[in-house]
Amino acid sequence: MISFLALVITGGEIVISHPRFYWGETGNSGTPPLFKIPIPASRDSVPTGYNYVMPDQNGWSRYLHFEAAWVLVLTGLVYVIAGLLNAHFRKSLIPPPAERRWSAFRSVFARYLRRAPANEAENLSYNVVQRVSYLAVIFVLFPLVIWTGLALSPSFDSAVPAAVNLLGGRQSARTLHFLVSGLLVVFFFVHITMIVLAGFWKRTKPMITGSVKYPSERI
Repeated sequence: MISFLALVITGGEIVISHPRFYWGETGNSGTPPLFKIPIPASRDSVPTGYNYVMPDQNGWSRYLHFEAAWVLVLTGLVYVIAGLLNAHFRKSLIPPPAERRWSAFRSVFARYLRRAPANEAENLSYNVVQRVSYLAVIFVLFPLVIWTGLALSPSFDSAVPAAVNLLGGRQSARTLHFLVSGLLVVFFFVHITMIVLAGFWKRTKPMITGSVKYPSERI
């Protein structure tokens, strides 16, 4: 969580230096952007429509962004290896056949809208929406944000040009990196909000202690 927040903060500082996004291999202040964020930049050479610039924090933010990224990658690697060895993904995240229907998704969403409390079984396991969301984040969004992040490195670009070309070029990689990062931030805030609504300490205590209270036992 600490490394993720560091990436979000430093990533925002990096974006402020050039809040314009392009598609292809090249893009600069004289190139029409694919889209742009309506904020002032930290460099006066970037046309933003504002008559002032933000403080330039691009130097330290790039160093910390790189370091926090490797902390997150190594932590995630340990998590994935452990999840494969103890069958966590197979047992807890892959939806059983009975939940692989649209009706299962609809029932969960309907309960969310009604703010209906979950039953005891759902308190001790993931519902189908959580399972699919976690699988998408772990095996789609995080690998993609790592891939697009590496594609922004000139050394990686020269060593593995095919990995960059598959994304459409370095500027395409930067745009995809920003969009995927945005999805991860949205997931993070939705995740935290739902934990708070369901009972923050009740949900986080088992994560910290590794134990869950059942009606008749404690494991």
